[in-house]
Amino acid sequence: MRILVIAAAVLALVGSSAQAQMGGGRRQPSEGQKADNKPKIDEGAYKAALERIPEPKEKYDPWGGARPPEPAKKPK
Repeated sequence: MRILVIAAAVLALVGSSAQAQMGGGRRQPSEGQKADNKPKIDEGAYKAALERIPEPKEKYDPWGGARPPEPAKKPK
């Protein structure tokens, strides 16, 4: 009897973890009830925002802190 109760408990634990991995009860809205919550993208505003970003004066070096600076060039 004790083995039967332990086996049932183990099966219940294994079954519940498998159900949790499958997503449980999430359901997608049907075609008639689809909600359009995404904001509309304004291409003109996007391009204008890209134009306002200033150009950097010097090129960015992501490894600049990891290597020593270049030695100064000697004039001839």
